[in-house]
Amino acid sequence: MPIWVRRTLISIGVLAVVGGAAYYWLVVESRMPSDAEFAFDINQVRRAIAAVPGDKPATVEVEHVGSFQFPATAIVAGDGWALRDMPVYSFRLAYPDRSIIVDTALNEELGGGNLVTFDAEAYTRMMSAMTSASLILITHEHMDHIGGLTVHPDLVALLPSTALTREQVEHPERSLPARFPEGALDDYQPLEYEQFKVVAPGVALIKAPGHTPGSQMVYVQKANGQELLLIGDVAWHYRNIEVLRERARLVTRFFLNEDRTAVFGQLAALHELHLAEPDIAIVPGHDGGIVDGLLEAGILARGFSVE
Repeated sequence: MPIWVRRTLISIGVLAVVGGAAYYWLVVESRMPSDAEFAFDINQVRRAIAAVPGDKPATVEVEHVGSFQFPATAIVAGDGWALRDMPVYSFRLAYPDRSIIVDTALNEELGGGNLVTFDAEAYTRMMSAMTSASLILITHEHMDHIGGLTVHPDLVALLPSTALTREQVEHPERSLPARFPEGALDDYQPLEYEQFKVVAPGVALIKAPGHTPGSQMVYVQKANGQELLLIGDVAWHYRNIEVLRERARLVTRFFLNEDRTAVFGQLAALHELHLAEPDIAIVPGHDGGIVDGLLEAGILARGFSVE
């Protein structure tokens, strides 16, 4: 065999090995790190909720504002390249005399060509509901969760009832291309808390940095005793929790700049929570199957009940 042929074959072999290893590391590998942990005591949260008097939310309503589509492996590493739906939601906790909005989706301009669907009527209902809400909460500072707030035409009036955390305020780069108007947050006093905080009867925030610095989960205990945990984008789909696999490293490292170890710890804690407390409805940020199942079961209600 001529030496140039041998060298060419060796080079091709080396490139194949290196390329295969890189592909596995970036797209497939998703082992739980040995140091992944997340302190989470659901009974401690329940006790704090029980100490706050007042009516709890009667219903939890959801608006499906739009949808993205991502390859399956971007959502759960190693799941292949078939496209999966990524619905964008906003939630409304309806009390007898007040309401709380959790996440504010985004408008069509922010979503741009990445949106495969957009429901203008759902978006309008959400924006209207925000004007009458007693409290607005954001699970984290990505554009598809905070975007509706940043572009709201009556933002100045909304900010006093909006509980952005210090981490969410201090990391505006995580919201891009969504951004608050220049100077809008200059005198804003952000929310600060450690581990968890009850913010209304039946509602507590649980700090969960990792996906973003300002990531948090929202625990909801309805008036009928039903419990929900709106986890934002700790997991995009429930399958992340089931199989304890993160998004592909290609996504988490080069697009999201996540703390993978922190997210893995949260996935493990949620996995254990489901095993111990299967009646708690864990709601990932973009899982249409989970949301549809909760709608069918009457745990969620479709559409915001506002004019």
